[in-house]
Amino acid sequence: MNRQTTKKIGLIVNPVAGMGGSVGLKGTDGTAYKKALELGAQPVTPARTKDFFNYIKRKDEIYLFTAPGKMGKDHIHNLGIPSKVIGRKAEETSSEDTKTIAVEMLEQGIELLIFVGGDGTARDIYNAIGLKIPVVAVPSGVKVFSAVFAFNPRAAAGMVDAFIKGPHFTEEEVLDIDETAFRENRLASQLYGYLLVPDVKEYLQGSKECSNTSVPTVESKKKIAAFILENMDKNALYLLGPGTTLKTITDTAGVGKTLLGVDAMADGKIIGADVNEQGILSLFQKFEKIKIIVTPIGGNGFIFGRGSKQFTPDVIKRVSRENIIVVGTLDKLNKLDSLRVDTGNFDLDKTLSGDMEVTVGYNEILKMDVRC
Repeated sequence: MNRQTTKKIGLIVNPVAGMGGSVGLKGTDGTAYKKALELGAQPVTPARTKDFFNYIKRKDEIYLFTAPGKMGKDHIHNLGIPSKVIGRKAEETSSEDTKTIAVEMLEQGIELLIFVGGDGTARDIYNAIGLKIPVVAVPSGVKVFSAVFAFNPRAAAGMVDAFIKGPHFTEEEVLDIDETAFRENRLASQLYGYLLVPDVKEYLQGSKECSNTSVPTVESKKKIAAFILENMDKNALYLLGPGTTLKTITDTAGVGKTLLGVDAMADGKIIGADVNEQGILSLFQKFEKIKIIVTPIGGNGFIFGRGSKQFTPDVIKRVSRENIIVVGTLDKLNKLDSLRVDTGNFDLDKTLSGDMEVTVGYNEILKMDVRC
């Protein structure tokens, strides 16, 4: 292969990104990943990285500069892509490793940096390289609210192919949530800066928007809550995702809810607060009828795959599509071209795709397209 005709592309994988999701943690910043391991969490990024590379069409035009071990090199075996390892292998990786290796890759003359992780990883990349070169961000974290991320690994692969072909670039937001506040049921977000990404809008998600607290929106949420509560089956288990629209349902019922977690409700009572995947699966043994209620994230429209990783593919499959209830206010939905899913299981994502009803008021239904 003639390296003069290939693109010099870097790869950094955050090996702990996303591990906290299924076990109910709100991220893996700092030492939180150790708690995730104690709870039985499994690595997420290996499968996401493999999925990403499987969909790149122009592999023969890439020369890869990869981080060592589980931060990169371990994921590119049998791809047929020539590569060079940058940095030293460490048993326990840190954000400092990400930043150091990113700078070293920049010094090697890479033209694009691929990173696999979440909002914390995006912050590290921003701190290391700023706007010096473009990036492609493969979503693999728990939150993934920043606008620099592709919709899913397949979309990220499309962005790499577009970069090789020669697209224009755009600056997108790096947004992160205070994970300590997040675990305490408080949403505190901050704009950290911008990263340069290939300007391929059909592959890029929007950044998370704050909840609208205007009077019309608040009233809409109350109407949605009234309709959902009147139509609840007292013999069924309801799993309520995060968000203010879902909290309005429990507030109307006079029971508490974790704003940013998944809660279990039956016969008008909360029977499980901030439950993780295992907690959800244990409740399945007690109920024949099970339903999930979710609301799309403002800005990017995800109903699964962002901020609610407790709804794992196993959980969603057991509930089935017909038992998923989507609610949302018109002010939020009018800003979206579709709803989105990124469960980590592409076959399941395809099953969830297509028209889905969304409750937008009292006995008011809007049909929206779900895309993966």
